Amino acid sequence: MDKVRVGICGLGTVGGGTLQLLQQNSPEISARARIDVQVVHIGARREKPEFDLSGIRISQDIFEVATDPDVDVLVETIGGIEPAKSLVLKAIANGKDVVTANKALIAEHGNELFEAAEKSGVTLSFEAAVAGAIPVIRSLRDGLSGNKIKELAGIINGTGNFILTEMRDHGRAYEDVLQEAQDLGYAEADPTFDVEGIDAAHKLCILASIAYGIPLSFDEVYTEGISKIQKSDVLFAEELGYRIKHLGIAKRTKNGIEVRVHPTLIPEEVLLSKVEGVMNAVWIDGNASGPTLYYGAGAGALPTASSIISDIVEIARSRQAGSSVPVPPLGVDLANQKNIPILPIAECKTAFYMCITAEDKPGVMLAITKVLTESGVSIDAIIQKEAENDSGQVPIVLVTSVALESVLTEAVEQIEALEDIVKPVVRFRVEALEA
Repeated sequence: MDKVRVGICGLGTVGGGTLQLLQQNSPEISARARIDVQVVHIGARREKPEFDLSGIRISQDIFEVATDPDVDVLVETIGGIEPAKSLVLKAIANGKDVVTANKALIAEHGNELFEAAEKSGVTLSFEAAVAGAIPVIRSLRDGLSGNKIKELAGIINGTGNFILTEMRDHGRAYEDVLQEAQDLGYAEADPTFDVEGIDAAHKLCILASIAYGIPLSFDEVYTEGISKIQKSDVLFAEELGYRIKHLGIAKRTKNGIEVRVHPTLIPEEVLLSKVEGVMNAVWIDGNASGPTLYYGAGAGALPTASSIISDIVEIARSRQAGSSVPVPPLGVDLANQKNIPILPIAECKTAFYMCITAEDKPGVMLAITKVLTESGVSIDAIIQKEAENDSGQVPIVLVTSVALESVLTEAVEQIEALEDIVKPVVRFRVEALEA
């Protein structure tokens, strides 16, 4: 073999960035792969004049790339589930290694795709599916392979992090910042996947599977977005010494594994709290390594292409070495995955931030405290503000000790039933993320 021949399906932002980087950094990439890496076939609906496509076969039918005998590695950058899933399966069936940046495809159908790749003896790689340029997949799968992973937490959606950063730094309302994020191209016209946590849940599902050697279980990831966060919550959190971040969290417990995405208060001195704007970061705590932090660009043409090409280089090296046994994509062979339960959110334990709006009357705080005490939940910190304008209503803000979610939920229902509580209780989870 004198070269590794690459076919790219999709010539949008990520596909175009991959082509650009393969051409621009060709000498460095080939030197690291120890063999020439060349793009020989592109599947795209239309040619784009901004790219140098000389000497490259162009097909409007992406499946022609999957069946082309001159393609060794297929790069899937079209996104979504279909036709991406059928394309990847077709490429695998034709004996091609596959590289994808498609987190939804891997999270929702990875078990099936990995089984097909294992049977065909080919590699299915997906470094770019989580956190863009950050090599967190390979770090977790290989670099930390000597560890039992105790916990990981990540800011793995740049749009949500941009919105929360602007709300904190400039006191802006959620709706206002969301509109700016859409104007800047950080958020889609329909921002649901980003702001409601679905994008982060796809990525967390993948990370948790690698961390704990379990099958991908996207439907069991608890998912909560940021649309209910008010700028007052951001300010109250700051006053208490916290920052609100939209985190994906996976944690090993004696009863099972917690896998959850939601707004989270974390101490302002924790490094993860200082990740701003559209940047991503993943904090991983191993029993041997201790805490480690991985930071960088989580999206964009060239950052994502960087991770795609890292997979191509790894495949090229493996081909050069004559290896017929691909590295297990999730770190362990499918047959050796563990059957560890993923806990429902009701069985998870965290501390909680609560904002309770009440009539400014004597005895209200005592009634709230009584409910929490009888539920076995103690208060670690509290702020009681003056009445808002002339409404006669006051916000009572508190942070609880660690409590079982189901217990806290029942306590909140009792508090909301009190006569002088005038609005639904706002609550978010609190994590220490101790070093």
